[in-house]
Amino acid sequence: MKTSLVLAKKGPNVATIHPELTIRDAIGVLAMHNIGSLVVVDDNRRPVGILEEHDIIRRAASDEAIFERRVGEVMKKDMVIGSPHDDLRMLAHTMTETRTRHVPILEDGELVGIVSIGDILKAERDTYMGEVDRLQIEMMGS
Repeated sequence: MKTSLVLAKKGPNVATIHPELTIRDAIGVLAMHNIGSLVVVDDNRRPVGILEEHDIIRRAASDEAIFERRVGEVMKKDMVIGSPHDDLRMLAHTMTETRTRHVPILEDGELVGIVSIGDILKAERDTYMGEVDRLQIEMMGS
């Protein structure tokens, strides 16, 4: 199964934020969309990092001024990037090994979506449930 199948179900919407905005701004966007990560993009909408809610929480434990910090100070710069043509199981493996929860998906250098570990688990579950249903129908028909 390819990443493009997950994107087809989710749609192309990706919540983004500029690195010069504050963590307070980022928390507002996360809460407004009820999501766990933001892709940090430059003026040309190219990903330059990713900000996940757990990054904010961990930093808040030792930084009283976290809310006024710039997103660019807190974001992860070295992020896993995916492609619509990636095999979903390989992407899941990479995410597990790198302890990454969200992967921006780029095609021809353009941000076209985001895949979470939850999206992958749901796609796998749906595949297995379809297989179980098919086997049950076969058994009942025999």
